[in-house]
Amino acid sequence: MNNMKKIIVIGCPGSGKSTFSKELHQITKIPLYHLDMMNWNADRTTVEKTVFVKRLYHTIQKEKWIIDGNYASTIELRLQACDTVFFLDYSLDVCLKGIQSRKGKERSDMPWIETTDEEDQEFIDFVKNFQKDSRPIIIKLLEKYSYKNQIIFKNRKEASEYLKLIQNKKSIRE
Repeated sequence: MNNMKKIIVIGCPGSGKSTFSKELHQITKIPLYHLDMMNWNADRTTVEKTVFVKRLYHTIQKEKWIIDGNYASTIELRLQACDTVFFLDYSLDVCLKGIQSRKGKERSDMPWIETTDEEDQEFIDFVKNFQKDSRPIIIKLLEKYSYKNQIIFKNRKEASEYLKLIQNKKSIRE
């Protein structure tokens, strides 16, 4: 845990990247940055790509950070800059349930509240195709950067147990 200074948290939408990142931030006190907050405006429009990349570059120049989010176009840049990767490699069912459970809730990682009646079919299709389209790209990149500290969780229980473990280690040292 002491050697973690620059951390990325990746995984399918709905896997709980932001929730995991927030808990990791609470334990480590490492500053947390959400890619969705760098990319989206409150009116559900995106910032210019150059603005997003500039915000990301500014963040990765910092001494310590946790960056939560996928954004395939910049994942390799973040992999190059990080020392630790958490990959929430969960099943489709878990991710779809995660998306349903956050509707209507205010979230610090998004500039708007998703209402319970809206269904973004393009987004749902992306999630449904994540295993076949996005995951292989992530796996290839993780292999390319295999010298980075990589922690892959297959379910929420593993992630939760990890957070409890590092919390306990921190408590013992304090």
